Amino acid sequence: MTERDDEKVLSLLRAAVPPLKDPGLKRDLWPAMLRKLDEQPIRVSWLDWALVAFVAAWLFVFPEVIPAVLYQL
Repeated sequence: MTERDDEKVLSLLRAAVPPLKDPGLKRDLWPAMLRKLDEQPIRVSWLDWALVAFVAAWLFVFPEVIPAVLYQL
């Protein structure tokens, strides 16, 4: 592409996408995010507990795989 083509593409883009009138935020979003994180309690589903129990039982039955599992971590 030549410089003339670049200018043409740039002018077409400027015409297609109007500039934003007010690009700034109206307020700070971080305090609202912290409040939302504090409101939600940590919930663990039954499937997670079942997987933990399965892995614990598997390691109890096959203790020789513990070094291999630790190596993968």
